[in-house]
Amino acid sequence: MIRMKTWVYQIQRQVDKLGEESASWYVGWLDPDGKRCSKSFGPGKVGQRAAEKFKLKTHIELIEGRYQSPKKKSWAEFRKEFETKIADGMLAQTRRLVLDGLENFERLIKPQIVASIKTQTIDAYRAKRRTERGKKRGELISPASVNKELRTLKAILRKAHKWGYLPSVPDFQFEREPQRLPTFVTPEHFAKIYEACKIAKLPTGREGWASDWWRGLLVMAYMTGWRISELLALLREDVDLEAGTALTRAEHNKGRRDARVNLHPVVIEHLRRLAGFDSKVFPWNGNRRFLYDEFAKIQETAGVKLPCAGSHKHTKFCYVYGFHDLRRSFATMNADRLTGDALQTLMRHKAYATTQRYINMTRQTDEAVAKLHVPEVLKKGLA
Repeated sequence: MIRMKTWVYQIQRQVDKLGEESASWYVGWLDPDGKRCSKSFGPGKVGQRAAEKFKLKTHIELIEGRYQSPKKKSWAEFRKEFETKIADGMLAQTRRLVLDGLENFERLIKPQIVASIKTQTIDAYRAKRRTERGKKRGELISPASVNKELRTLKAILRKAHKWGYLPSVPDFQFEREPQRLPTFVTPEHFAKIYEACKIAKLPTGREGWASDWWRGLLVMAYMTGWRISELLALLREDVDLEAGTALTRAEHNKGRRDARVNLHPVVIEHLRRLAGFDSKVFPWNGNRRFLYDEFAKIQETAGVKLPCAGSHKHTKFCYVYGFHDLRRSFATMNADRLTGDALQTLMRHKAYATTQRYINMTRQTDEAVAKLHVPEVLKKGLA
C-alpha cells in the first residue's frame, strides 16, 4: 500500500450568514522524518485553489527528495550553504560586501532559525544599524550604506525562500536618502589634475614612470568609463594597440562578462608610454590605500578643493574626487554626444534605467529651463 504524502482537507465545513464558506482549507503532509505537518490557506474557492497548488508542489518535492522543512534549517547551516553555493562564486569585492552585511545582521539580530525571520526582524535590524557610527569619525552610518546592506540581505533571503527555508520574504522598508547631485570631474579640473601628475612618486619605476602611469590611468578612466578595479586588473595581453582595443574580463568587472572596447587614439597614445615587463598595464604592487593617498596629493597640487556637506570630522579625502567620479564624468560628458544604447554599451550597465539616470541628469534640466514660460514684460530685457 502506497502511503499518502500530501492531502487537502477542511477541519469542518462552515457557512456564514451570506451562504459562503468560512472554514479554511488546509494541506497536510508527512515530512521525510514521518512528522505530520499542515498549512492553512483560507476559506472559499480561493483558499481551495491555493491549497491544491501547494499540495502538488510539496508532493513533487517530497517524491524528488528536494523537500526542506523550514523549521529545521538553522541560520548557521543556511549561511554555510549560501557561502559555498553562492558567495564563493562572486567577485572578491562583492563577496566581501555580502559577508560584511551578513556579519552586521548576525551581530545585531543573532538569528537562530531562518524561518523565524519576519518583517519585524528586518525593521529591528534597520533601527539598530542606523544608530551606529559610520566610516568617518563623528558621523553616523549613512542611509545609503544601510540601504546597500538591506538590498543585499533581501537578495539573500530571496534565495532562502527559493530553497524552501523561509515561508515568505519579509517586507523591506528602506532609509530615506538625501538626494545630492552626483560629483564628476569637470574638464577644467581634469586639465589641472593631468598637469599635476608630474609630482607623482608612486608607483616606482624608470624616470618619469609615475607621471606617465597616472596620466595613462586617468585618461583611460575619463575616456572609457572603466572602474578603477577594471583598470588595475587590465592585462597587457588584453590590449591591442595596433587594433586599438582593450578587453575587460568577466572575472574583473561587475557585469561578469567579457567585453572588448574600442579605444580612442588619445588613450592609445598614453598607453604606448607604459611599455614594461609587468603582466598588467597599470601595475600597483603596494597597499591600495597608498593609491588613494597619491591621487589625493596630485589633486591637492592641482588646487582641487571640493565642498563637503558632511557633518563629520573632515579629512583630505572630503575635498577631492574619487576614482568613480571619473566614470561619472565619462557618462555626463558623453550623454549628449552618444545614443542611449551606445552609452549603455560602453558603460556596460545591465539595466538601461541606470544609463538613463545619467542622460536625464544632463539633458532634462537644460531642456526644461529652455522651455520655461517667460512673461512678455521680461522678454524685452533678453532681446
